[in-house]
Amino acid sequence: MAIFRQYIAPLLVVLVFIFALVAVSARIFLPSDMAAPAPIEEVGVSLIPVSDFPVAL
Repeated sequence: MAIFRQYIAPLLVVLVFIFALVAVSARIFLPSDMAAPAPIEEVGVSLIPVSDFPVAL
């Protein structure tokens, strides 16, 4: 158990930190329109059936 606490757990923490750092830093190399946050659109409910088949009641 001491091997896990002294070697494996700190290695996992460092690997997760490096992965997060690379993922966040990758935004620098994206085109400017892709680096922006995604636009938020209102989602409405449509009452028109999507398929051509009649709705069974």
